[in-house]
Amino acid sequence: MLAPTVRPARIQMQIVPSTALAFLMLLMLAIKGPYRGLWVFLAATPFGAAAAFNLPAAGGASILVSDLGALMLFALLWVQPDAPNRLVGTMRAYQPGFWMLLLVVVCVVSALFYPRLFQGATSVFGLSRVNNATGIVEVPLHATNGNLTQLFRIMLDAAAFFALATVFRLRPDGDRVLTAIAVATFVNVGLGWLDVLTAAAGQPKALDVIRTANYAILAGDKMVGIKRMVGGFPEASAFGYYTLGLFGFWLHMWLVQGRSRRTGWALFLTTVALLRSTSSSAYVSAVVFLVGYAAVRIASGGGRTVSRRAVGVSVAAVGAVLMAGVALAVCYAVLPPVTAFLDRALFDKMGTSSGVERMSWNTQAWANFIDTWGVGAGLGSMRASNWVLASLGSIGFIGTSIFLALVAAMAWLPARAETDAGRAAVIGALKSGCLALFVSAMLTAPTPDLGMLFFAMAGLATGLSRGAARESSKAEMWRRVAD
Repeated sequence: MLAPTVRPARIQMQIVPSTALAFLMLLMLAIKGPYRGLWVFLAATPFGAAAAFNLPAAGGASILVSDLGALMLFALLWVQPDAPNRLVGTMRAYQPGFWMLLLVVVCVVSALFYPRLFQGATSVFGLSRVNNATGIVEVPLHATNGNLTQLFRIMLDAAAFFALATVFRLRPDGDRVLTAIAVATFVNVGLGWLDVLTAAAGQPKALDVIRTANYAILAGDKMVGIKRMVGGFPEASAFGYYTLGLFGFWLHMWLVQGRSRRTGWALFLTTVALLRSTSSSAYVSAVVFLVGYAAVRIASGGGRTVSRRAVGVSVAAVGAVLMAGVALAVCYAVLPPVTAFLDRALFDKMGTSSGVERMSWNTQAWANFIDTWGVGAGLGSMRASNWVLASLGSIGFIGTSIFLALVAAMAWLPARAETDAGRAAVIGALKSGCLALFVSAMLTAPTPDLGMLFFAMAGLATGLSRGAARESSKAEMWRRVAD
């Protein structure tokens, strides 16, 4: 009797309605290239729940539209002449690209080897999918599909970072970046209001064509009767996180170049969308970011370079916040609807079952760090409820230190306002957006991944800053030759 033939499982690709959107984006990027097509890529990032396709045989993993965009950007860069040398230039020692490269290496090692090295040595809270239902369960540490999917996400982030940092190091055009961020902003705000208005019109599933990823979609959630703004994302907190990054960008642009009508409208619409998201994590993160941003502005200005307008706006903002706080306190005391909303959004958050559960994640994440002797349980092995513990518990002390070095290198990027004030403002705004996202992640992120928008902004800021330095060096060389 012949033994039955065992055929290896094939990775099936599930086509979804948003696959057409992914195809259109790839076509436009192929036509325009990574430089002129920046706005195309960034316009795809607000579609945070839109899958290009799903992979049922790979644990139900979803490849998002923006994921394919990042791969396409890197591929378009790679086929250009002298691409390897250009990429190596982006990885110059102790620059952000250098730390990004080290971070990728650590993530690869941690995802592939740490879960096996410490298998059974500790228990982790990990993502589990059973019968298409997603949940967080505590299990002994072992290798899972989550290690590969989280590694894939970091690799995609790195692809976007290196592609954008390299392209805009060679052609540091701040205006093109500003236009692309504006497109992403208006797409994000438009999707947010479309989500709210279609639900109000009795068509809550109208946006299901772009909510095709294998995530838990919480688009129908309400808070004290108010439809939560989700937009193109799977839940309000994800929408709030993305919107907060844009808010940080436009706040800086408005303070530095407030006369632009586009900047004013972008900041106004983003602020309204952030407030309308009803995301408690976004609210708290916004307050912490504003305090931190004000401190950085004052410290960096040193009392000498801070403009009268910036000081006036800051004082007015502080006054407005104080007045708003007093008004909220009064409304909280006398208006039951306001009391219910604030209790649900902020004050009762830690006492809920969700809050208690998330605190248990953090406790276990610290235990994972200790049980693995500071090495970490491996990228994708566990979840926490803030970035620090998620990083320490998964990629360990070394990985977290490298990640912080990347953030620090980003923060210290020079803007060189003496060569191009407009470009310097964009670099500062990109850094501000990254700061807002990092603050939010410090408070609520379940994994070390800070998201595509963070790494795209980081790559653009790195490219523009390095490009400005190249231009300044060339100008100095020509001045010496002329002398």
